[in-house]
Amino acid sequence: MKNFLICIALLFSCSAFAYDGTHCKEAGVCWEPKAGYPDKVAGSQYDPKHDVNELNKQAQSVKEMEARNAKRSEHLSKTGKFVYDVDEIR
Repeated sequence: MKNFLICIALLFSCSAFAYDGTHCKEAGVCWEPKAGYPDKVAGSQYDPKHDVNELNKQAQSVKEMEARNAKRSEHLSKTGKFVYDVDEIR
């Protein structure tokens, strides 16, 4: 039984040192591009070409949300009542 446990421990310890095919520049910096992947992504077939308007949609919605929250908090401080629907605030 003791030999069996030693064999299992040895098996697991050897698998921790297995070569994974990466060449690390530093500890934890082991990313390597696959073969054929360009050094520079911009302008290549891998460039996502994001639309600027699509990227700004979230920023715009956050600004609108903050404006609604400002109206709600102003109404709350004036009246003491919280109103969720901003259209009901006059």
